[in-house]
Amino acid sequence: MSTLMLALAAGAVIGVALGALGGGGSVLAVPALLYLLDFSPAAATTASLIIVTATSATALYAHARGGNVAWRTGALFAAAGIVPAYATGLASAHAPEAALTVAFSVVAALAALRMLRPATGNTTGGVRPVKAAGAGAGLGAVTGFLGVGGGFLAVPALAGVLGLRMKQAVGTSLLVIVVNSLAALAARTGSGDLRWEIIAPFAGAAILGAWDGNRLAARVTGDTLRRVFAFVLLAVAAFMLVDAVV
Repeated sequence: MSTLMLALAAGAVIGVALGALGGGGSVLAVPALLYLLDFSPAAATTASLIIVTATSATALYAHARGGNVAWRTGALFAAAGIVPAYATGLASAHAPEAALTVAFSVVAALAALRMLRPATGNTTGGVRPVKAAGAGAGLGAVTGFLGVGGGFLAVPALAGVLGLRMKQAVGTSLLVIVVNSLAALAARTGSGDLRWEIIAPFAGAAILGAWDGNRLAARVTGDTLRRVFAFVLLAVAAFMLVDAVV
């Protein structure tokens, strides 16, 4: 399969996951760039941020039209992550490639385990500033260092900790992802060859996939799709860990 076709196929899968689940798919962007498209770890995390930002912004627009974005909660959550995302974005440029790969494999495994747990929300809760700030800062740090959107962390935090309904949590997580990813990208400006001939079609396919994923989420429950992605992530995490240490 040609490089262009690989980029289009990977982008479509990641876009569907982002649109349907509000997270999880972006975790596959880095390994797809690494192992299918021959990016270095540092270049893959930067390219992933570009792809995730564009795709999440598209999916956010679709969810906002459906009234599924809690702007006040999302803004507070996202604001807490801006400085950590920028700081860890700077730090990642100096991290050994093996360390980045190992760290990413651990986060991917945690994402998979999180996705396998039942999704619950607390409909009686409200915005808790301290908890929102703490969770938002942690998410921003992960986004900046590893180039992932972090929706798999944001959705359960927004639903279980901050009391949003699941559909609102998914939509609001996309706002958080966009803000954190932009902050991390600001720290990585000028960080090497980005190979736009691959990133552009990858992002384009992901954007189209995000629209399909949003429509899919409106028609079916996300449990089956979530489980499938979780097992894929576990396999990817295991492969990356072995590749980094052997």
